[in-house]
Amino acid sequence: MRVVWLWAALAGLLAALTGPPGAGGPLSLAHAVIREHPEIWSGAEVVQGERSLVIGRPGGAQGGAGAPAGPGLAGLSGLAGLSDLARRADRAALTVARVAGPVRPLILVPATTDQAARLAAPATVSGLAAVAGTDRVIIEPRSFARLTDAGRDVVLAHELTHVATGAAADGHTPKWLIEGFADYVGYLGAGIPVPTAAAELAAEVRAGSPPAALPGPSSFAAGSARLAQAYEEAWLACRYVAGRFGERALVTLYRESMRSDPRTALGRALGMTTEEFTAAWREYVRSELS
Repeated sequence: MRVVWLWAALAGLLAALTGPPGAGGPLSLAHAVIREHPEIWSGAEVVQGERSLVIGRPGGAQGGAGAPAGPGLAGLSGLAGLSDLARRADRAALTVARVAGPVRPLILVPATTDQAARLAAPATVSGLAAVAGTDRVIIEPRSFARLTDAGRDVVLAHELTHVATGAAADGHTPKWLIEGFADYVGYLGAGIPVPTAAAELAAEVRAGSPPAALPGPSSFAAGSARLAQAYEEAWLACRYVAGRFGERALVTLYRESMRSDPRTALGRALGMTTEEFTAAWREYVRSELS
């Protein structure tokens, strides 16, 4: 783990980070990121993991009054917190690479939720612990600090999957597949029982209200009344595909969905119609959560 302290004035800080112009490498990347928002990153710390680069502000990322941070951490800032985040990102990158493709984690840890929102715009951080950009993951410090160790690992792998896949920027890949695929990768090896990971949906199923249809785009909007359930439904749809047809079939479904409409993609990847897939998924949800 390589650590660079950044307490100097910004001009000297950038020169110290990058060396000669055009030098390239992780520290040149840190240089570029800091230059985008120098007012946010003044006095930042940079930690370089085996595969990851983490940039964070000292004194930030606390859980808030009465809200403890994750186990073993007073917060996310400082060398202990940022180094821990780099180690987690390194592990998550290996998992993501095995399923979704290679990724070099760039993790940004601003000091406040407002700063996270500025970094993520036009995406929103409302109700989220982290959000993926084109080439980076932005931590929402207050929410992320409240996660358990397992929760942090799941979130990092989820968001890095979005980075690795380009978050299906084609505009027509179903939202349930985009988010469900990222959660599928996120939960790999987490050791979290299905009824625990899908607690909100499990409560509905036990109450006699299983889902009728795959969640649409509006179900994933910030403030949605069933946001948690939408993610759980999407995850179980992808988990069903991997369990019945194999992980490679799930990857094929994702890739086919980026190239064609959902009905055609399901037929090519799984040999199922939309109606057949929905019925099979509904039965799977009931069997897993009843």
